[in-house]
Amino acid sequence: MSESPLSTAFIELGVPADLSDVLAAQGITEPTPIQAATLPDSVAGRDVLGRGRTGSGKTLAFLLPLIARLDKSKARRTPKRPRALILAPTRELVTQIAAALEPLAQVHGFKTRTVFGGVGQGPQVQALRAGVDILIACPGRLEDLIQQGACDLGAVEVTILDEADHMADLGFLPAVRRLLDQTPKSGQRMLFSATLDAGVNVLVKRFLVDPATHEADSAQSPVAKMDHHVLHVHRDHRVAVLVDLTSAPGRTMVFTRTKHGAKALARQLNARGVPTVELHGNLAQNARTRNMEAFQSGKATTLVATDIAARGIHVDDVALVVHADPPAEHKAYLHRSGRTARAGAAGTVITLMTDQQVKDVRSLTRAAGINPTMTKVSGPDHAMLRQLAPGERVLVAGGLPDERPAQSNNGGGGGGRRRSSGGRSQGGGRSQGQSSQGQSRSGGQGGRSGGRRGGSGAATTTSSGGTHSAADFSRRRGR
Repeated sequence: MSESPLSTAFIELGVPADLSDVLAAQGITEPTPIQAATLPDSVAGRDVLGRGRTGSGKTLAFLLPLIARLDKSKARRTPKRPRALILAPTRELVTQIAAALEPLAQVHGFKTRTVFGGVGQGPQVQALRAGVDILIACPGRLEDLIQQGACDLGAVEVTILDEADHMADLGFLPAVRRLLDQTPKSGQRMLFSATLDAGVNVLVKRFLVDPATHEADSAQSPVAKMDHHVLHVHRDHRVAVLVDLTSAPGRTMVFTRTKHGAKALARQLNARGVPTVELHGNLAQNARTRNMEAFQSGKATTLVATDIAARGIHVDDVALVVHADPPAEHKAYLHRSGRTARAGAAGTVITLMTDQQVKDVRSLTRAAGINPTMTKVSGPDHAMLRQLAPGERVLVAGGLPDERPAQSNNGGGGGGRRRSSGGRSQGGGRSQGQSSQGQSRSGGQGGRSGGRRGGSGAATTTSSGGTHSAADFSRRRGR
């Protein structure tokens, strides 16, 4: 049987054929720059220091060599002693890494386990006692389990630290150092980060031995296919402008500086008919999981988040990122913005700026190395809003009540909003003159399928002809 040409690119970098076939089955046929740069060294067993911007493909860059190295060693898993350790700063990122790892781990029958706080530790302890090959963990809960005698890092063959700079930002470095000190010095270590700040360099010097260093792009490099805009708005128009942008076709992520701000804005958007969920540190883990599932499925078409969602969280087809509150520094801007224009897709980034924020936003964009288009917007009817977020505006009475997607009467799991022509495509970014794969709700431009039907109550659409109920459109189409 001839070798699939889809697998060749990864095989040439040293990735085993069985893992390359898994990628090919997922439609992943070409390595990203960070993968192409690091894989030959990491698969060979060298310590690796990799820097790449968010969305650059760092996860597969360390998962592929991890599986390959564990298979080559042939060591057996033993109770409480994982063979590999992946440390990540947030629960969402741990869960995301685990999902990407699962099909690769299944190839060789490796057992995996996630460990993080906010949930009961019983299942985590039981899994460790039974034996796991790969442990994906947040530092705090892992330290707790080690202190309780439920886990021992003495058998770890490969250690990976993901989003190392975010670990530093969150104050996790002391815990990370304590954990890495417990792993064998003879093991392979890989550290991946978007930036290499002083705190990260301390880890590199202390724990990596003669690392192969690869930088896939500049620390300040914005995504090439990302359009950056700053909208100068009056404070009183801020929410109305956000409602207009988020009720347009396409998934939207909106960022605020504070947890309170995220909760308040999510409630305001829901009250105005935009099915919205929130993501921030005050939510219990089951609520965070539920809200992310609602956003990923399309039941909620807008996610309002603090910077916890800016690092490493991947949701397909985010067409628009809005900084409702400009971030405090340029790294946060780049990480937030990286939620769109992923994997080669295009995307749009909008920063709302009030009179009081002009100086700060100008300093922010200079530090981020971008030259955004500045527009003074008089209100939600400004023409620029339709240019940035084309298509019909659809509002759902009540939005997403209580942010509980399971209670939605007409939950549309279509994976987000779509438009007919001239608007933003579900695939992220804007396309010109292409028809949506979904049928237009109005039979003309700017229709959608799926996402906006997530809330209870009747949907309304707004176009140049005014606001109409869903029933009006049904009657016109004979339904």
